[in-house]
Amino acid sequence: MTTQYDYDLIVLGGGSGGLAAAFRAAQHGQRVAMLEPGELGGTCVNVGCVPKKAMWLAADLSGRIGLAAAMGFDVPVRPSLDWKELVVHRQAYIANIHASYLKRLDENNVVRVPRRGRLVDAHTVECSDGVRISAAHILIATGAHPQRPDIPGAELGLVSDDFFNLCSAPERVAIVGGGYIAVELAGLLQALGSRVTLLVRGERLLERFDAELTGQLAENLRHQGVQVHFGYRLRELQRDGDAVVALGHDGPADGRFDAVFFATGRRGNSADLGLDAVGVVVGEKGEVEVDEWQTTAVPSVHAVGDIAGKVGLTPVAIAAARKLMDRLFGGQPQAKMDYENVASVVFSHPALGAVGLSEEEACAKHGDVRVYRSNFRPMLQALADGTQRSLFKLVCVGEEERVVGVHLLGEAADEILQGFALAVKMGVTKAQFDDTVAIHPTSAEEVVLMR
Repeated sequence: MTTQYDYDLIVLGGGSGGLAAAFRAAQHGQRVAMLEPGELGGTCVNVGCVPKKAMWLAADLSGRIGLAAAMGFDVPVRPSLDWKELVVHRQAYIANIHASYLKRLDENNVVRVPRRGRLVDAHTVECSDGVRISAAHILIATGAHPQRPDIPGAELGLVSDDFFNLCSAPERVAIVGGGYIAVELAGLLQALGSRVTLLVRGERLLERFDAELTGQLAENLRHQGVQVHFGYRLRELQRDGDAVVALGHDGPADGRFDAVFFATGRRGNSADLGLDAVGVVVGEKGEVEVDEWQTTAVPSVHAVGDIAGKVGLTPVAIAAARKLMDRLFGGQPQAKMDYENVASVVFSHPALGAVGLSEEEACAKHGDVRVYRSNFRPMLQALADGTQRSLFKLVCVGEEERVVGVHLLGEAADEILQGFALAVKMGVTKAQFDDTVAIHPTSAEEVVLMR
């Protein structure tokens, strides 16, 4: 006798991964319910990728106005910004995304339940209003949230979510951390009018990226006016009138700031979901442990996105969700996410993008490694006598010099990388790069001209 459920799929969380799963399952003819008590789109749309990119674009415009002045245009070198007007445009763009999601949910007959849910058993979810619903499969896509460190005065610090509540640029800002969120906030705030100090516990930025490029990035940030301090161990924050004082264990980079942002990691939103009771294993950082098929220790319960603790990128969450739905409902039993050679970009100023292995990773994995690089000033920077430098790098292995890593720091790196990511995925060799005719004059041509 076949067990009857209310739905074929229940999705907990209406972020990028949850939405992608709901849409794909519905396209496969499944009955889908989505539980999301907040705005659709999750971190990416509301307090992540989308509003961040809007602010990055504004910061980029600010820099270009400065370059225009240096080249002879009659514009102010330090243009003023109506921050509130920028926020109006940003939020209008996000509102359009929300409306699009709602329309698509209706078109695909996905039932949206504006409630939080928790698992009662392997097939049943209890909504926060007490109503219980059941499904053959349950997908956890509840995302993650920024963490504050366990230090005295931590409540005086802000997190990345709080950045999007700002109505103006704080005059003096400290950012604690050296990862991608810290680097992005530093560049944004410095370009939009703040004086930024970056307090980094380690000895370099962006430890998951190539060390040579992150070294050049740190130098670029310093040229932009960001104070970068490595080896800083924050001890506590103290209130001093309207300001916040950062005190370290060692002292030299201590300071008084109008705002202090923590960019010290994220934790999965797995609390109070009833996971332990049904046998779903949760890791030290709140992540739901899944196998290569995105399935937990409970066969009917799955997870994608930041909560799954793999690669925390929106396109990865979307791709993993679609593959999972194709496997569960689309007659594709071998469909699963390939986490090798996933391209990613840090929206620093300039952007830093990478796909594949860094030089350090390649040396550890392969014995025969050869590196090609190009360090140059982009044409606009050279014309305006700017100080920003680009650094492009190829990491190759073996006699055939298969390209296993492409690393780009510089103007338009975010746009250039996508095509080269495809090439790396297909196993491109350095000889094939050499045989490709360059597009001149561009920054991108440097990738195929390295010798």
